[in-house]
Amino acid sequence: MAADELITAVIVDDHAAIAAGVGSWCARAVPPIDLIDAGDRLANVWTGPGAAADVVIFDLELVPGLPNFGELRRLVDSGRRVIVYSQHTEDAIAIKCVDIGALAYLTKREGPEHLVPAIQAAAQGEPYTPPSLSGAFIADTAADRPRLSQREVEVLRAWFVSSSKELVAAKLNIAVKTVDTYIARVRVKYANVGRAARTKSELVGRALDDGLITLAELNQTETSL
Repeated sequence: MAADELITAVIVDDHAAIAAGVGSWCARAVPPIDLIDAGDRLANVWTGPGAAADVVIFDLELVPGLPNFGELRRLVDSGRRVIVYSQHTEDAIAIKCVDIGALAYLTKREGPEHLVPAIQAAAQGEPYTPPSLSGAFIADTAADRPRLSQREVEVLRAWFVSSSKELVAAKLNIAVKTVDTYIARVRVKYANVGRAARTKSELVGRALDDGLITLAELNQTETSL
């Protein structure tokens, strides 16, 4: 979108005060940002006015104690431009969200001086890193998180919801041997960080832990082309 076009954003958050505050900041932005309040209903991000919003402002933990990395993955995979706006200040959670594909991770301690520029950047498909987290991304040395390429993740997810590697190959228009190669690479990467996954079920477990796929997606196994 052009830099001077009206930006629309949808916020999903279980605290009305947060949504009201963000709405006030957006109204004072130059140019103003049109904010749609989805409340705490994720469905409102997928239907109605929220479905067409340029940017999704996503509270990672709508259910206390359960960060929803799977829903973040679903949003990213569908092509949505997501800003995670969370009470969590841990560097590891921020890094994980950005690895999944969030364009920005901001804590709720950070105000309009960062959230508004993050929305503006995300609307253009660009990342935004607030100063509070810049050091964390530079010093990311998490030993148990394998660095998977986008294609490795794509093949892995396709394999999890398919009944055979032949179906994966047909779906992605690659050879079965290539499917085997990608899966082997993923196994090596997990083994190298001390999280060996020798079987498909073990690999599924790792992927669920890392937010690469959701249980809902796993329940939609493809058995035919």
